[in-house]
Amino acid sequence: MFNFEVVAGETVRNVLHGKRSEVLDIVSNAYRAHEAGDSVNPDSYFLRFPEKPDSRIIALPAYLGADVRLAGIKWIASFPGNTRVGAPRASAVLILNDYETGYPIACLEAASISSARTAASAAVAATALRPDGFEGTRIAVVGGGVIARNICDYLHAAGCAPDAYLVHDLDEASGQALAGHVRTTQDRPASFTADLGAALAADTVVFATTALEPYVTAPFRPGQLVLNISLRDLAPEVILAADNIFDDVEHCLKANTSPHLAEQRSGARAFVTGTLAGVLNGEVKPSAERPVVFSPFGLGVLDLAVGAFVLGAAREDGSTIEVPHFFGETRRW
Repeated sequence: MFNFEVVAGETVRNVLHGKRSEVLDIVSNAYRAHEAGDSVNPDSYFLRFPEKPDSRIIALPAYLGADVRLAGIKWIASFPGNTRVGAPRASAVLILNDYETGYPIACLEAASISSARTAASAAVAATALRPDGFEGTRIAVVGGGVIARNICDYLHAAGCAPDAYLVHDLDEASGQALAGHVRTTQDRPASFTADLGAALAADTVVFATTALEPYVTAPFRPGQLVLNISLRDLAPEVILAADNIFDDVEHCLKANTSPHLAEQRSGARAFVTGTLAGVLNGEVKPSAERPVVFSPFGLGVLDLAVGAFVLGAAREDGSTIEVPHFFGETRRW
């Protein structure tokens, strides 16, 4: 009852590396459980810094029932300035709590968990929203960081097989690195472009940037799929001209995301088409006459689901680190 374990980042990466298919299923099932009400997922809490407007630390508390039955919280920092010294933008920990007692049972390095669940979310959406597949199409990725790399890996694991990838990034070295990664890992054509317009013309466009405000103002064409992972790249008029799928509507319409700005601009939610779980359950079907935009705010229940899987796998292979006497008092008297 009073055991406490730590799962280090190397262990997390080792567990997740060969388990992308399992993670795709875990994320899909977590979405369905959340849609069915078998979860508690309150608002995320943002710690911001007046002198660092691009930086933040976010707390995502949640509870997930189903076959997980754990509560917990992810504490994730996003400091884009880290990339100037070659360090990842994001760092995180995930605390898991026993549902029966409330006691914390584990602390996991969670940057890899967060990027995996984000990428899996994008891949689940891609396969659900383009059910005819990706043959004969191009995927463009705007942003060449860790999240973008993971999205490409998970798209591949989900069976998304476009004819080619196109990568755009303000930093050419990052864009070239991602294009090279795709060529190496997927044996597929991938190239960098400095032309944002060329990227936006692709059949599927993935946004994985650190943009603070919209810069894409032209609506997409019917048939295009947009994975709006970074949430703030698209102007309200782009959102309003599309069918819009969310991971959770209430969560996405906050914090000046592109959908939130669209709600403020229009004064209504008529642009909301439904949720990804609704699509997975066959209850929501976007129109073929409009572009489709998927906007996931990022749910703490996904971190719990993937974190629980990682903890179980680490326990099985003996790679957790037990912390003896972590709790100072284990009896009331």
